[in-house]
Amino acid sequence: MSILIRNGYVIYGENFEVVRADVLIEGNRIVEVRKGINEPADRVIDATGRVVSPGFINLHTHSPMGLFRGLADDLPLMEWLEKHIWPREAKLTGKEIKVGAYLGALEMIKSGTTTFLDMYFHMDKVAEAVLESGLRGYLSYGMIDLGDPDRTEKEIKEALREMEAIEGLNSPRVHFVFGPHAPYTCSIALLREVRRLASERGKLITIHVSETMAELGKIQERYGKSPVVLLDGIGFLGSDVIIAHGVWLDSREVQILARNGVTVAHNPGSNMKLASGVMPLERLLNAGINVGLGTDGAASNNNLDMLEEMKLAALLHKVHNLDPTVADAKTVFRMATVNGAKALRLNAGVIKEGYLADIAIINFNQPHLRPINNVISHLVYSANGNDVETTIVDGKILMLDREVLTLDEEKVIDEAERAIERLS
Repeated sequence: MSILIRNGYVIYGENFEVVRADVLIEGNRIVEVRKGINEPADRVIDATGRVVSPGFINLHTHSPMGLFRGLADDLPLMEWLEKHIWPREAKLTGKEIKVGAYLGALEMIKSGTTTFLDMYFHMDKVAEAVLESGLRGYLSYGMIDLGDPDRTEKEIKEALREMEAIEGLNSPRVHFVFGPHAPYTCSIALLREVRRLASERGKLITIHVSETMAELGKIQERYGKSPVVLLDGIGFLGSDVIIAHGVWLDSREVQILARNGVTVAHNPGSNMKLASGVMPLERLLNAGINVGLGTDGAASNNNLDMLEEMKLAALLHKVHNLDPTVADAKTVFRMATVNGAKALRLNAGVIKEGYLADIAIINFNQPHLRPINNVISHLVYSANGNDVETTIVDGKILMLDREVLTLDEEKVIDEAERAIERLS
């Protein structure tokens, strides 16, 4: 299938140059970007007054947790997890998780996210929802053994079962990622085995690291060192590792992450809401660390809107550093697009010939986005997910003029309401 997007403000190339141009897509690739393309296409989209942007890459979330949106707000992280989230999660079956995955996929499509890195359980069910939705999903089973050797073995077996199920779908859009939950919930034995398996199977790893001061205290008490130093000491870190949060990092740990080529997924909305702290973004960027952007789950954010997340990231670091030049709009936009693609080793995040056709078209014909003085600035500071009009992934239109074509929106929402009634 071919798609021609005409007359848009195109954010072109790695430097995000805004040009008035057309974009021609053939199959799942962008084949041409220039003014006045006259090639015939199966579908022509008039993007007059619209911005043609790389699709957003959510580098850390828990998509089924949309079911818990608003159920346990305004609490510290460990109280939130131990007293509210984990007891409810214990009641979840694959059926409810799939319903939550559909809800998350719908929300992401409607707000211009084209790829996401997920961590949860029953990820084979999440994979089925991702496959139907048309999104790109990098899916990790959240492994927790709490130092129990019997549980270690079970968690490894379950992760491998999930990997086989996801790979069995044989989709270039759905990938398995190893996902040990965190150093404070996983034994050294589990972390070592994950490292071995990921290297052997050529898989990425994602893990929560240094999210809260309480986590640092637990690891320090147990091992006499910080989480990053611990992981480095057992040979866990590498360029295939994506750590979520990285809030409490000192200068030594930043250098360790840089030396190992680790990516950090920043989650400003969740970190602020749970009062976890402020990630040292400027130090990470100055060290050359690849920093992506994530929403975390909708139970702690409370949405999956990457446009909103960009604004939160930009504003948080300005006020925290008392410096309006920190986290400028282009830097944050890069975090939400090309940096996420780099972490996932994905040829996306950029609108340019040869790249995957993962695109969001945003309607700028609205008062809060006019006049069009600075497109990137408007996307970071003025736009929100509801401004996304069309979402394209892998050369397929998932949403056109705000109508989702791959999922039944009313059915997804109704099933989510019924699922939470069963769990209450």
